[in-house]
This record gives sequence, C-alpha cells and structure tokens, in this order.
Amino acid sequence: MYCLDAFIAWQASIRLTVLSFLIALPCLYSTLGLSAEADRFETTILPVLKSHCFKCHGEKEIVEGEVNLASLNRETLGKNVDLLQSLIEVLDLEEMPPEDETALDSTVRLKTISELKALLQEAVSQQESYHETPIRRMNRFQYNNAVVDLLELKVELFALPERMMREHGNYFDPASGQMPATVKVGSRPLGKSQLIQPRLEGVDPYPQDLRAEHGFDNRGDHLSLSPLLMESFLKLSRSIVDSSDFGPKSCRAWGWLFEPPIGDALADDGKVELAVRDRLRVLLARAFRQPITDDVLNPYTNYVTARIDAGDSFTDAMKMSVSAVLASPRFLYLYDRDGKDQAEPLNDFELASRLSFFLWGSIPDQELLDLATTLRLGDATVLTQQITRMLNDKRLKRFCDSFPAQWLQLESIISARPDEDQFPKFYRGQYRASMHMMMEPLLLFETVLVEDRSILELIDPMFSYRSDLLETWLETGEAGSFQSTVLTFDRVENTDRRQGGVITNPAVMTMTSGPERSKPITRGAWIATVIFNSPPKPPPADVPPLPDANDTDTEKLTLRERLDLHRQRADCKGCHEKIDPLGFALENYGPTGMWRDKYDNGRDVDSSGILFREHKFTNPVEFKDAILAEKDRFAWALAKHILSFALGREVSVKDLPALDEIVHQTAADNYRMRTLIRQIVLSEPFRQKVNPISAGTR
Repeated sequence: MYCLDAFIAWQASIRLTVLSFLIALPCLYSTLGLSAEADRFETTILPVLKSHCFKCHGEKEIVEGEVNLASLNRETLGKNVDLLQSLIEVLDLEEMPPEDETALDSTVRLKTISELKALLQEAVSQQESYHETPIRRMNRFQYNNAVVDLLELKVELFALPERMMREHGNYFDPASGQMPATVKVGSRPLGKSQLIQPRLEGVDPYPQDLRAEHGFDNRGDHLSLSPLLMESFLKLSRSIVDSSDFGPKSCRAWGWLFEPPIGDALADDGKVELAVRDRLRVLLARAFRQPITDDVLNPYTNYVTARIDAGDSFTDAMKMSVSAVLASPRFLYLYDRDGKDQAEPLNDFELASRLSFFLWGSIPDQELLDLATTLRLGDATVLTQQITRMLNDKRLKRFCDSFPAQWLQLESIISARPDEDQFPKFYRGQYRASMHMMMEPLLLFETVLVEDRSILELIDPMFSYRSDLLETWLETGEAGSFQSTVLTFDRVENTDRRQGGVITNPAVMTMTSGPERSKPITRGAWIATVIFNSPPKPPPADVPPLPDANDTDTEKLTLRERLDLHRQRADCKGCHEKIDPLGFALENYGPTGMWRDKYDNGRDVDSSGILFREHKFTNPVEFKDAILAEKDRFAWALAKHILSFALGREVSVKDLPALDEIVHQTAADNYRMRTLIRQIVLSEPFRQKVNPISAGTR
C-alpha cells in the first residue's frame, strides 16, 4: 500500500514538474531573447529566403519589385501582414521562385507556407479590428431601388444602363428553385429600344457610378457626395414627386401617404398634425432604417403643417416633405453608427441595412425592421431564416442585376468592336452579336443561384441558355437573325465542353480581344483577376507595343512566339509567367469567340500550358479541368469577390480567417451557391463593425 501511495505521489510530482516546465517555457524563451515565432523564423523561413529569394530581393542591394527581403527580421516581418500574405500567395501559387531559378522542394515549400501562415495568424490575431466600412452614399442603382421600395412604385425612376440584362415576362422566381426552360430578356446597353420601359416622366438620373478597379460600384471610397452632386439630388427628389406620372396609378403608397385624411379631420388642426405625424413616422423609419426620435420627426411634421397652414393642399405638402426625405443624408448615406475603437457587433438595424443592400440592393423591408425593433435579427437562427427568405424573394434579381456583370467585367463588351471587314457577320446594322453573347453568363449565374447549384458549374456547366443567333454563331460562325427588343433564350444541354461557362463565353473572348486579334495577356489578366482574384500589377509605362503581325520579320510567327520576343524585360517577366499561361489557354478562341485550330498565317494554335506549375493542359477543356482541380482556390476567390461586394470595401488580411471558414463550410456542402452566400452573411466581418467615435460624430 505504501509503495502504491509513493508511486502515485511520484507520478503527481512528475506531472507537476512537466506542467511547471510548460508554463515556464514562454518565460524561458523570453529570458533568452527567443520565442517560438522567432525560432520558426530563424530555422524555417529565413533559410528559404536566403537560398531562393535574396538573389533578387536584397542580396548585393539588388531589389526587384520593391521588396527587400534581406532587410527583414522576425519582428518586422511579423508586423507586415500584407507582405506575409503576399509571400504566402506567391509560394502557394508557385509564382516564386521564377521558372528559370531553382525550384523549392515541395515539402520545404509546404512547410514554409505553413510557418508563414502561423506568423500571419498571430499577426492578425493581434490586430484589434477589421477595416472600417467607410461611410458612402447609395450608388445610382441602389437609389433607384430604394425609392421604388420606399414609395411602393410600380415603375422605375429612370433607365439604368448598368442593368446589363432586363427581364421580360417575370421569369425570375427564386422561391420555385427552378429556372424556366425558356426565358425572355433584353439588353439596355446594346439595344436602344430597351429605353422603352415604364418609368416616371421627367426624372433624369445622376451620372452612373463607375466600378472600382478590381472591385464594384458600391465601394465606399468611390462614392463621395460633392456639393454639385448634392444639388443634383435635391433637383432629382423634386422631379420625382413633381412627375406627371407620380400618382395613385404609379404609387402604391399613395393612399396611406398622400391622400388627405377622411372626413372632418382637415377641419381640426390637431387631427391633421396627428395624421401627418403618424404617416411620417412610418415613412422616416423605413427611409432612415432606424427608430425615429422626436428630434428627427418634429422638423418634418412642422414643415408639412406649416405648408398646409400657408394654403398648400395636404397632398402637395406631403410631397414636399417626401422630396426632402429623398435628399436627406440620412437616406442617401450608408454607414454604421458610432461605436468603440475595436470591432463590435452591428446593432440589429445596421445588420438589417447591410443585409438588404447586399442581397436586394435596397432598404430593408418591414419584416427586417420589425425583427430589428425587437432585437431578434442578430440571433443566428432568426438571421439564417431571413437569409433563406431573402434568397427566395424576387428582389434577389437586383443582386443578379448588379454583382455578376461587375464580377465578370462585362461592361467591357459595350466598347468591344471587332474589325468590321474581318468579322462582318458580327454586325447587323446598329446591333452586334455581343448583345446575345453577354446574356449567356448572366443567365448561367442566375440559374446556379436560383437552383442552388454548385459554383463549380460557373466554370464547366452541363447546360446553357442560348438564343438562335448565339447557337448558330457557335456552330457555324453565322450570325442568324438579329432580335433588337426581346431576346428569347432556351435552356440547352451543353454537349461540347469547349463551350459554356463564364471562361469560354464568346462575350469574354470578344471583350478581351483587339479589333483584329486575340490578346492572351488581356485574357490572362482577366482570368487572374476574375477567376482567381489575384489581379496582376499594371505594366510599366515604357513597355513597347507587340510587333505587328504584318511585319516581315514576324508574320510567320505565332502569337506565342511574338510575345516571347516581347517580354524579354526582366521587370516584365514575373507577371508574364503568372498571366501568360492563363491567356494562352484560351488561344483556340478567336477575337469573336469562334473556335480555331490555326492562325491566319497557317500556323497551329498552341493552347498548352501548366497551371500553378502543377496541372498541365493542352487545350481549353483540360484548362477547365485544371481549374476544377483547384476548386478551393476558385471558391476562395469567388467568396472574396462576394464578401467585398457585401461589405462595400476591399477585403483585408484581417478578414482572411473568416474567408477560409466560409470556403470550408461551402465545400462541405458541395460548393452550393446559397451556402456560400449564407456563410458570408453569418461571418464575423459581415456581422461586425468598426466605427470609432474618434472618427467623428455622424
């Protein structure tokens, strides 16, 4: 018994000794001037940098790309989260070391990436908050939607060229979970007849908001409000309520908002003021997306009653107050309320606005506001239910009208003009085949979203939507009959994997080409930016033009060979190694998206390459397979695009752990589109805010 007790006591002593050592270990590292992170840097990261990076980035004062890695130590690297992320990306994508340098052993490369990620995780965890979502005004698309919803209009305010595809016949019904076999659409940018649509007479829009470079048109740093634009908002708001079409037939809110009180109420000043006050409280709560205090309500109420006392009709006085609401900064601006100096949860009203402007491009509806009022929207279960409701609502069409066209950069198709002598069948009078081409990827995106399909089908779907013109164009190169008003698209089985998907779509091929030839560099940059969310740096200003194909020295060369001559500059080589294989993978598609096996000079087209130095391919179909082999990379890139769109800002390094979790959860559900969107809404960056009081009272 004694021996047993002694043995147990000895074990306990050993455990205590080990525990004490583990507790003291960080202190020991600190005493010796070391840390686990410093050891990680010295033993794993620094040797790799010395052996494979210093030659171009710091050794003998040689610094390429403005990155001096030789000057780094554990402390400086640990504080530079952007550099850490860049190092992880170039190693993960095997962009570095360059192809003509000694490659990293795969085991060493993965170990180095793992250690860099650990450093990044530590650095990110020490950052107190996410980036602040900047105060911003509504863009033009959002303003139109918000006014339509607020006043329950049956028509649009004004024509919106940024809505690349117009719906005809109300085919879009996300609650059904099924897209119809035949849809009818129109194209405002490429068909002037699309100007004919129900809208308020005499209401002119303010200028279109441009998409941010590698971003979207809802970015806060692009949506300022100048005095001149503020004046235009005042005129715009007056033109809405003064429109000859603004009345009971066009405005469902007319009865509860503009109709005079019934009976003898107008003879009683108290009842008039009460009616005005009740109506404006409802209006302002919806317009300003928050509870309305008397300090906010009283000026509007007093203004209306004063106008009525001065002889204006009840309806006219209410119109003037509504005009003031539509030009109010509380309506125009999207922002989070003042908070702490670190990240904190959005309040329920802020969450309702962020959610509605993300999925509906507009103000929250009454159900969202009611949940916010009772402080229930922030509950994860309730929020998930609301996400499902909103994804099944027809207002989701606004997300489809805004995000995918900008993500795919389809506005470039408007200015794409293939040479008319070389491609005469592309044109028919004032119309171009691109009007049909650009509908295909937009309808594909809608189908993946409505039917909750895998996002991987955006790359390689088994179906597509085609008009007669587009089907004939892809099969024979003939244009067929042009439609200039309503375009009919039928759902068809995609039996040729060379076609279908957002990458090999004729619109993308056309807009990434010049008038006479394809542009593999432009196409490669598009793939890097759109598909992998890794945009290349702008080229140096003094890059010479590509040698002319008609030059006697180059006319027998393929485009790949001419570009090989073109990119001998050392400062160009790194970017070209990244984007050129992506662009040459699509060389079988000519300047208008038509398949070709040979160039005009008779030389064979070479679409072979290797993706991320791992996946070899010889043609566009194998290139799709290579992308699908890296499906998590594509999911991560698309999630990053959508998260940026949802937040109205760039995604920062602080957001990356949440982004990784979004992709993990999406992959676990077979990469379904709605799961991706749901996880974005449930993520910390979406539900958190950073808006320190020190930034100024708003």
